[in-house]
Amino acid sequence: MSLGAFERSIVWFRRDLRLKDHRALFEATHASKNVLPIFIIDENIVGKLPKNDRRITFIQKSLDEVAAGLEKQGSRLLVLSGDPVEVIPALVKKLKIEGVFTANDYEPYAKKRDAEVAKILEAQGVSFLTFKDQVIFERREILNGSDEPYRVFTPYSNNWLKKFEANKTLHLKEYQPKMGSLWDSSEIKEKSKSFWDLGFEPQELVVEPGEKAAHKALKKFTDLVSHYHELRDFPAKSGTSRISMHLRFGTISIRELMRFGVENLSVGTKVWIKELIWREFYQMILDQYPHVVNGCFKKDCDQIKWTGKKEHFQAWVDGMTGYPIIDAAMREFKLTGWMHNRLRMVVAMFLTKDLLIDWRMGEKYFAEQLLDFDLASNNGGWQWSSSTGCDAQPYFRVMNPISQSERFDAEGEYIRKSVPELKKLSAKKIHWPHEDGLFASAPENYPAPIVDHGEQRLKAIALFKK
Repeated sequence: MSLGAFERSIVWFRRDLRLKDHRALFEATHASKNVLPIFIIDENIVGKLPKNDRRITFIQKSLDEVAAGLEKQGSRLLVLSGDPVEVIPALVKKLKIEGVFTANDYEPYAKKRDAEVAKILEAQGVSFLTFKDQVIFERREILNGSDEPYRVFTPYSNNWLKKFEANKTLHLKEYQPKMGSLWDSSEIKEKSKSFWDLGFEPQELVVEPGEKAAHKALKKFTDLVSHYHELRDFPAKSGTSRISMHLRFGTISIRELMRFGVENLSVGTKVWIKELIWREFYQMILDQYPHVVNGCFKKDCDQIKWTGKKEHFQAWVDGMTGYPIIDAAMREFKLTGWMHNRLRMVVAMFLTKDLLIDWRMGEKYFAEQLLDFDLASNNGGWQWSSSTGCDAQPYFRVMNPISQSERFDAEGEYIRKSVPELKKLSAKKIHWPHEDGLFASAPENYPAPIVDHGEQRLKAIALFKK
């Protein structure tokens, strides 16, 4: 695309709330004389959210930072609200826009929305241009020997790494926008909106929002990444990057993270990079196998008759199951919207394999609560834990929540933070504070276990064998 191909363009910000290394903004500012950055509060999405949703605070504060950065360049971020299928064509017509630039998205709703916008703009004679930005490899870029999308992670990961190494310079390219092409803010008379205008309420966050905070978190991780493989499974330790929320909303680019990984290569870094590849694997699965949104990746697993009880689901949500590591994780989650990755697997497997509750109920609850909620990763993780997904945990392997607790929170440090009823117990007793006999009384105010893990494990295996 040649410089100056368009007189006037807009860049539609979505999951890329930053100014540095921004692919769509780069492409637009190198192909247009005047570029207006916009963000649309998509009421098809936010209309379903409670007014105290924590993620809205993260998005709004990140948008405020983007807007401030653009103002320093003499431009602005125009924030509108409504249905993008109506808002974009109307704005294009009003401002005589010739090109709309944005990043690819792989979720079913986003793909349908973008297809509708593209069709309307085409009829108006306007170009709708989308670019890869969320991932290093997308769609069908990583295929197996039969030219089909992978269904198993390890060969996908091996091929991913091979293709990455073969053209590392391209995949690590930094897309710096040409700020001189930004539209002069004095020419734009439209008034910007905010989430607060729609009644959303600011919330306290355990993750600092914005592009500056993302880079600060990455810098902090520099001292930890070489030990990532040793520390990442221990929820009481600071062993992870805590950058997933920034990656989810694009306050930092995936290329920036990969550049960091390449520059700080170690055993720990390689393990961390594999986690980034898992994220891309699940994005590919969602894009190429969209039936996973509502059904099991392994379609025969849709026949499973989950026999769990509603009251057990509520006990799980409230952190009142009688299993300390489960209760600690779920209570912290309810309070903050954050959960350590090891604990996400443990509580998911407990819900599906111990309580025999449909994974979709857990996935839905996580989707409502997770600060870093991403449809692809959340769906993939839940299906992995419940043994219904691609490359899933084999159904006959069931995590024991007590041994997981003993192994990854040996001193009970994590449990004591969220389950004060147990804080005086010894490191040995805290993982299973119950006397001999399943329903014997636990410490005061702490519930007896709602199920017997050994019995439920056998039931879960029988459920899958059917």
